[in-house]
Amino acid sequence: MLQFDKLSLNIPDTTKPRVVIIGGGFGGMNLVKSLKDRGVQIVLFDKQNYNGFWPLLYQVATAGLEADAIAEPFRKMFDDQTDFHYRMVRVNKIDPATNTVTTLIGDLHYDYLIIATGSKSNFFGNEQIQKYSFPLKTIPEALNVRSQFLQCFEQASVTTDPAERQSLLTFVVAGAGPTGVEMAGSLAEMRKHVLPNDYPGLDFSQMQIYVVEGLGKVLPPMSEEAGQKAQRYLEDLGVIIKLNTLVESYDGETVTFKGGEQIRTQTLVWGAGVTGALIEGIPAESIEKGRILVDPINRVQGLTDVFAIGDIAFMKLEKYPKGHPGVAQPAIQQGVHLAKNIRRLMKNEPTEPFEYFDKGSLAIVGRSRAVADLPGNIHLGGFIAWMSWLFVHIWYLVGFRSKLIVFSNWIYRLFTYQRGTRIIIRPFVRKDDKVGQEILMKNEMS
Repeated sequence: MLQFDKLSLNIPDTTKPRVVIIGGGFGGMNLVKSLKDRGVQIVLFDKQNYNGFWPLLYQVATAGLEADAIAEPFRKMFDDQTDFHYRMVRVNKIDPATNTVTTLIGDLHYDYLIIATGSKSNFFGNEQIQKYSFPLKTIPEALNVRSQFLQCFEQASVTTDPAERQSLLTFVVAGAGPTGVEMAGSLAEMRKHVLPNDYPGLDFSQMQIYVVEGLGKVLPPMSEEAGQKAQRYLEDLGVIIKLNTLVESYDGETVTFKGGEQIRTQTLVWGAGVTGALIEGIPAESIEKGRILVDPINRVQGLTDVFAIGDIAFMKLEKYPKGHPGVAQPAIQQGVHLAKNIRRLMKNEPTEPFEYFDKGSLAIVGRSRAVADLPGNIHLGGFIAWMSWLFVHIWYLVGFRSKLIVFSNWIYRLFTYQRGTRIIIRPFVRKDDKVGQEILMKNEMS
């Protein structure tokens, strides 16, 4: 790759208002779409060149979908927009005093800046857990988890040490939110329908799946009814649930809980919390609990032309004293609404406050096992909730190709129970695992 000193942003000068967006997730993507042909120059910065449908990451991790089925390149998404410019580069900091963003390859002036960087895994300052666990927030991380799962099964089939085999066949998922529940349910269905055929020499009655939650219920963000149903579905699938239990440490081989209990495992999937993906330059007084404080039009408190949307935004309202839920819908709606307010600001017209329309929450555990909290205090479970989950996720996928691929994969699995992507494209070995790297190198020698 070229050195940074040989690169520049190469954004053309313009007389239009320049809208700079940092992050192309649900919020940033819908903001770009809503500003199409509105007399502005749009510049999108993102370290990855695609928009990902993150609610389906767990299916990539459990070999249900290929990564490209849940991702769409930005340049393809917005190829019909004029004066749209995407740059695959990291934004290091912002300078609100000069209306400038600083990237690895240069600075850029903005008229309106929108921070839509989303969230990242929160390890609560525990460096050991951060080092050895498997987070699930990006496609590369999902591929790491998939490789780790498959490598564990491959190694379990060739080890002669019963204790090591049990460690390889034990999986701990930290966090009983939607990510943890969906991951554990999918892994349990693999244990029942797929793995015994792939590995006839292994006894999968020995495979253990744990879901560990620090609070007293499964699916804490959802209703009590949804949590109870999801817990029952998981237990029916043989998942072991440990509530009111906190992970204290993990050294890559043993999970230790507060209270002293330990579980030997080669795999700890971390879904126990998130925090905002902050950028340098945001005033300290505009940050609370790892998120950016914003007013009712998503403008960063204390700043004029800087806005934040999605998971990174903390809009305190009487109805949402802890901010809006960290799911896709608030980000989507804020992106669309902010585009309208930017157009109003350009015309010196009054802005309108954001009002979140809660369309409900869904979580899937497995085939015909799902839960739904819908407006009007309606709670669904089982087959109807499962079908609702399938329809909603197909609907919100970006691009016809992705919809077709995911739908065809699901139809295939409906009749065969198979998962067609049980391949290790890139073996996972930790950077400091010298023995593992040596084994991998020897195994790949031609």
